Amino acid sequence: MPAYSFEALQADGKTRKGVIEADTAKSARSLLRGQALVPLNVDPVSGGIDGPGLLSKPILGGGAFNSTQLAIWTRQLAGLVSSGLPLERSLTALAEEAEDEKQRNLIAALRSEVNAGSPLAKAMMQHPREFSQVFVAVIAAGEQGGHLGTVLERLADDLEERQALKAKLIGAALYPAIVTVVAIVIVIFLVSYVVPQVATVFAGSKHALPWLTVAMLAISDFVRGWGWWMLAAIVLATFFTRWALRRPALRQKFDAAWLNLPIVGRLSRGYNSARFASTLAMLAGSGVPILRALQAAAETLNNTAMRADAEDALILVREGAPLASAMAQKKRFPGLLAMFARLGEQTGQLPIMLQRAATQLSTEVQRRAMQLATVLEPLLIVAMGIMVMLIVLAVMLPIMQLNQWVK
Repeated sequence: MPAYSFEALQADGKTRKGVIEADTAKSARSLLRGQALVPLNVDPVSGGIDGPGLLSKPILGGGAFNSTQLAIWTRQLAGLVSSGLPLERSLTALAEEAEDEKQRNLIAALRSEVNAGSPLAKAMMQHPREFSQVFVAVIAAGEQGGHLGTVLERLADDLEERQALKAKLIGAALYPAIVTVVAIVIVIFLVSYVVPQVATVFAGSKHALPWLTVAMLAISDFVRGWGWWMLAAIVLATFFTRWALRRPALRQKFDAAWLNLPIVGRLSRGYNSARFASTLAMLAGSGVPILRALQAAAETLNNTAMRADAEDALILVREGAPLASAMAQKKRFPGLLAMFARLGEQTGQLPIMLQRAATQLSTEVQRRAMQLATVLEPLLIVAMGIMVMLIVLAVMLPIMQLNQWVK
């Protein structure tokens, strides 16, 4: 039965919003009047006899779930389904508990499609903004194999692991980023405001200023004269770079060069490899065919150079090569991944081995990120201290000379 979002007027004059199921919009209005409500607006949120393709329309224009909310929602749905509650009743319970209107409308749309006889994966396919191809593929495999609850648990675990890894990486980079921004602001303030005061004080002096003061005054004049132009150039260069990187060929070259950088390149390679291995393990463990699993896992890679390598490996596997040998030929992926894939193929436990590889790669990425942050923090503080010390010396040296001139 189709679902409709409504806005109605209550007897006390207040406006009430929600979702109601009915055969047609006219029936929905009749049901609202039967509840002593005056319907002001009734719009479909799922496909039905009111018009084709309504499910493909984004609900209220924005995404209903962010990454954290999707993981929580998946975990809740997994718990309800695993406890034996029918899928339709599980979706009904989640719709009633949803506090956000966008989430409530989305779940109502899914419930409506499920009530009409569609599989959950097919209903989710109508909302690509909310559910990725990997998410839908895993759900479809779970429904076909009759273990939807287990698959939902795996999905929730995978989403939570990704969120945890992302949060740790952001946490490791946050403090150095804050120190860098504060240092830049302080230095710009000192150079553009404090240092010029020295020139004003000693403008009439016939004595030569110290070389450090002269250098700082030159830098100050440059910052005050060209600072805004430099800022505009940086902004324009940023927009131009983002525009240029939309070209697939240039983006792939840039991503390949990024992987060759000494420190961040290894972090990027490890992060993408862990994500690829984790997705592939989850899909293979859920019963998704290996070719389809490889294609879906490749699409999760943020680095286009590594994505191209994964797609080349897919071609080799399609031609009959083992997964391990196909991955071993792609040097951008760590050798650890090919080694675990070979062990998995030899023992018949490919999903388990791929998950172990993902765990080990993720742990290595976290370790390297924390090491980098540990080294960067004191280096940035020392660099900031040196810059401030030089500026203070540039200001104090003329004053010390002035005392000597007076004597």
